[in-house]
Amino acid sequence: MFAGLLKTMRPRQWPKNGFVFVAIFFDGKIIDPVSFAHVAAAFMLLCLMSSAVYLMNDLSDIENDRQHPTKCKRPLPAGELNRTVATIAAIIFAIGSLAAGYALAPNFALVLLAYLLMQIGYTFWLKNVVLFDILIVSLGFVLRIAAGVAIIDVERFSPWLYVFGGFLALFLILGKRRNELVLLGENAGRHRPILAEYNLDLIDRLLGMVTTGIVVFYSLYTFLSEGLPKNDSMMLTIPILMYGLFRYMYLIYVRNEGGAPEEIALRDRPIQATVLLFGVIAFWILYV
Repeated sequence: MFAGLLKTMRPRQWPKNGFVFVAIFFDGKIIDPVSFAHVAAAFMLLCLMSSAVYLMNDLSDIENDRQHPTKCKRPLPAGELNRTVATIAAIIFAIGSLAAGYALAPNFALVLLAYLLMQIGYTFWLKNVVLFDILIVSLGFVLRIAAGVAIIDVERFSPWLYVFGGFLALFLILGKRRNELVLLGENAGRHRPILAEYNLDLIDRLLGMVTTGIVVFYSLYTFLSEGLPKNDSMMLTIPILMYGLFRYMYLIYVRNEGGAPEEIALRDRPIQATVLLFGVIAFWILYV
């Protein structure tokens, strides 16, 4: 039962909460031990809250997941995890993270509450509204960035990073939707009714728009944001970002991957090397 609960909490997807570190990194405070400790605590509480949301989602999607070729093996649809246990755990995780978040910083607790309410709306309504289903998920990543802003006193954080982060999240979500359509084929609508409202042509057009938006908004950040080096050296990271996007699109269109972005991040060496190189160069520009 405990193993099933832990699996349903999706620890492999916790790296998504790493968006909370965006503010402290680009604000130049990641080497400050006090600020870093606060953001690390916020990351753990976000993992706890997201686990509550995953439990809630799986509880509401049990019947649909049983018709999916891979999701049917999840603990709840497979009968390895009791519904009552999952429900109690979700409530404890949500309330516990809100209480601890308020003790850490009231504004951070408000972001957590907004995230929880948004996910409740998504689970019971918005996931069945075409286009809103993907926009709400991307907004969850923007709230993760906002959580990082709320937990520390930012001085050089640019609002352009909110837009960039939201578009990057849309890129990952659309890639996941495309993978579901390819994997499930004509049965996509049976597994998840909202998938019947999409087709590959629409997803591909949206991916093209979003990919362009990612490059444009990140470039605007490097051009216009205050607090960056006056020699515009942050522009050096733009080609690295573009290669990362190209590599991910290669995985989506050629290898038919993209259904689990967190697994790609843990498995694909070029993606890992790109993220590492981007981080090292950005760190050198911002801190050295």
